[in-house]
Amino acid sequence: MNNKIYLLRFHINNIRMKKIIIGITGASGVIYGIRLLEILNKLKIETHLILTNSATKVLKHETNYKEKEIISLVTHHYDENNIAASLASGSFKTDSMVIIPCSAKTLAGIATGYSTNLVLRAAEVCIKERRKLVLVPREAPVSSIQLKNMLNVTNAGVIVLPASPGFYHKPKKINDLVDHVVGKVLDSLDIEHELFKRWE
Repeated sequence: MNNKIYLLRFHINNIRMKKIIIGITGASGVIYGIRLLEILNKLKIETHLILTNSATKVLKHETNYKEKEIISLVTHHYDENNIAASLASGSFKTDSMVIIPCSAKTLAGIATGYSTNLVLRAAEVCIKERRKLVLVPREAPVSSIQLKNMLNVTNAGVIVLPASPGFYHKPKKINDLVDHVVGKVLDSLDIEHELFKRWE
């Protein structure tokens, strides 16, 4: 078999095999999570969404999206209180997890191992199983407590990726700023994209 064809098939299969957990929590910036889901949906990547009750409230305040529209973008959807869900077990294989946006409360729960809902438990599983976990906090300013929590999760191997869009790609609208942050998340997951022009 031609090596180029083999590599292409391997690349395509690799994309299809990805299984990513997405947690959307009650911080401002739910649009980041929605945009990430839109991109992963286009790429045909298997997604497992946990949309918290607080996130649905923020959704109504910040966007015109309906909850059912968000759920239609994903492969599987879970209630945040369903601790018996497959995501709560390390034996359920996933590639990575992104919590976008990640509330200060969720960050605190992860930093202290206090898993009171499925988002926190799934994150705990990723840490203990040494799977990639990306947190996208969106809050300013941050307290010393939050900074310590960020340091604690970083020391545990978590990627803390604040929702801080860059401007070197000369954004012209809000969507450009959203895409920059989502593109950074995709970079951290090793997923190719063209959401923004890279620094040259």
